[in-house]
Amino acid sequence: MENFDNPNIENQSSIDLNKQEEQFQSRIDMIELRASLEKVKSEIGKVIVGQERMIEHLLAALLSNGHVLIEGVPGVAKTITAKLLAKTIDVGFSRIQFTPDLMPSDILGTSIFNVKNSEFEFKKGPIFSNFILIDEINRSPAKTQSALFEVMEERQITMDGTRYILEEPFLVIATQNPIEHEGTYRLPEAQLDRFLFKINVGYPTLEQEIAIIKNQHESKKEDKTEGVNRVITAGQLKNYQNLVKGIIVESQLMEYIAKIIINTRENQFLYLGASPRASLALLTASKAFAALRGRDFVTPEDIKEASYAVLRHRVIVSPEREMEGLTADEIIRQILEGIEIPR
Repeated sequence: MENFDNPNIENQSSIDLNKQEEQFQSRIDMIELRASLEKVKSEIGKVIVGQERMIEHLLAALLSNGHVLIEGVPGVAKTITAKLLAKTIDVGFSRIQFTPDLMPSDILGTSIFNVKNSEFEFKKGPIFSNFILIDEINRSPAKTQSALFEVMEERQITMDGTRYILEEPFLVIATQNPIEHEGTYRLPEAQLDRFLFKINVGYPTLEQEIAIIKNQHESKKEDKTEGVNRVITAGQLKNYQNLVKGIIVESQLMEYIAKIIINTRENQFLYLGASPRASLALLTASKAFAALRGRDFVTPEDIKEASYAVLRHRVIVSPEREMEGLTADEIIRQILEGIEIPR
């Protein structure tokens, strides 16, 4: 006969419920992170209409401490969005306009002879900041582009035998135009591989276009960024990046990432597949997308969401398929559909 008055049974039931609650509670507190990023979105939304995917990918790159290449035709808010993102965070910002006559010293800095003490002094270039916006990165020749190799990968610069460590956070956001090719220089694969994401930016919808026109008509401000406030400090951003590193990834999801990368190397439509650096980038980016959604664990959907931006600039479509109009995104989609999703 069951004893419903037994207090031990009630205690055991409450213990079981507590265990179930703990099981489904987030093991990493993501509340502050999500709230801060929502504030960033809100500040950017004061100026930018639409482009939610670009903004989300920029935030994911921010959490991943990775660089971003934004590709889109002129006038789709590539540059202004990058400037607004930098303004919402209390860090240094530099903008570099790449041109055919730009020299490496114009970016990194140069040694200048000081007559007073008869010694050379290193004058730092605009790359010595936290957020670097490079407009039209493909406008400069290979010699200038190569100046970014060390600084993007190792966050340091070596000049005249002296190593200069750049202050964290350090993020390069570069833009390029996919249509105009006259006077441009294709980025080498080694440099493309140093970008965590390549974001393709399209045109706004009809509703968004109308909203853009209305905002411009009603705005009385000369400077569009005037009302955008700083909402995150450099220290907070560093803490958020450390939180993202601790997000849980199950072993079957690591295997899922590896299968995606291996499939790019074995795909008959691709001339060049992704390297192990792509595997690590996909892992890091998936954690960032999980954090944006307030989770402390990665799901297959996070991996699929990150795959396009991580892989589209790391794979090369075979010339025959490219002539047929097949794109890297389409091949990535086929690869994702062909791999069984882990449960």
